[in-house]
Amino acid sequence: MNFKKWLLTVVMAALAVVLVACGGDDKEKDNKEATGRDEGEKPSAEELEGSVVIDGSGTVFPLMSRVAEEYMLNEQEGVSVEVSRAGTSAGFKKFLVENGTDFNDASREMKDEEKEEADKLGIEVKELKVALDGLTFVINKENDWASEMTPEQLISIFKGEVKQWSDINPDWPAEDIAPMGPNENHGTYEFFYEKILDKQDLADNVNLQQEYSTLVKLVSEDKNGIAFFGFGYYVNNTDQLQAVHVDFGNGPVEPKLETIAEDGDYADFTRPVFTYLNVDNAKAKPQVLDFAIYAMNNVNTFAGETGFAPIPEAEAKENITFLEGLK
Repeated sequence: MNFKKWLLTVVMAALAVVLVACGGDDKEKDNKEATGRDEGEKPSAEELEGSVVIDGSGTVFPLMSRVAEEYMLNEQEGVSVEVSRAGTSAGFKKFLVENGTDFNDASREMKDEEKEEADKLGIEVKELKVALDGLTFVINKENDWASEMTPEQLISIFKGEVKQWSDINPDWPAEDIAPMGPNENHGTYEFFYEKILDKQDLADNVNLQQEYSTLVKLVSEDKNGIAFFGFGYYVNNTDQLQAVHVDFGNGPVEPKLETIAEDGDYADFTRPVFTYLNVDNAKAKPQVLDFAIYAMNNVNTFAGETGFAPIPEAEAKENITFLEGLK
């Protein structure tokens, strides 16, 4: 091979390499323009937008607002999740209407009349259990006599059968008891009235409030105060309140995550809490369904830090399977 032929071969080979490289660049460019990502890069989750509207239980509010916060920060930045706390019953009134809320958080089960209203309006509703809560009775930090009581003694206070601490135990102060609790808008009130008082009326002197923060303040300022609400509001205010340890027959039991369970030591005062989903909205609005699935995948992650005991994983997975089937 003479020098000219050899030189031509070298030039042609070099040109071929350049063309292949350029072709590869064009291919990568075309791929990126078509898919929005480099070749080999995994597709990200579908980016959603719009709003998700949640109202209802003040008890469930800390858990659902925490889930919503995490969802907006790390899952779907384009979706706005609005979480309010009108109370369980007040929330259902906003949920069971045309163009109502997407979810209603509830610290009790949906009532028959609410189910009938949903049927009347043609709204398909799915109950999703999200956590377990312990009904907690709280007293003032300076109260050094009533830190342990039986369910019967607690009930007697709120039914008005006793007026002074000394009516429960003659060794306790002869001072008027100041009972308090959430008002009728709250599922906690209804749970207490229906399950604990067996639908017997609360005494007229029970101070009922809309805001749990108000109850915390009132009890913290009154040595004779006693109130009931969800465990989460107690555990976040242990610097101001103390919890009554309840003797169900086998010694006093402190309400805490380790005892709050449907088959645990605090079972008699343990209740499931829920969020109710408008299934029609979930089918029509992808962001609503996506948030529902995210919530059920993560409620147990955030339950403890917001004052709830987790639900069994099997129950969470059952709900996730149902929700996935709506896609």
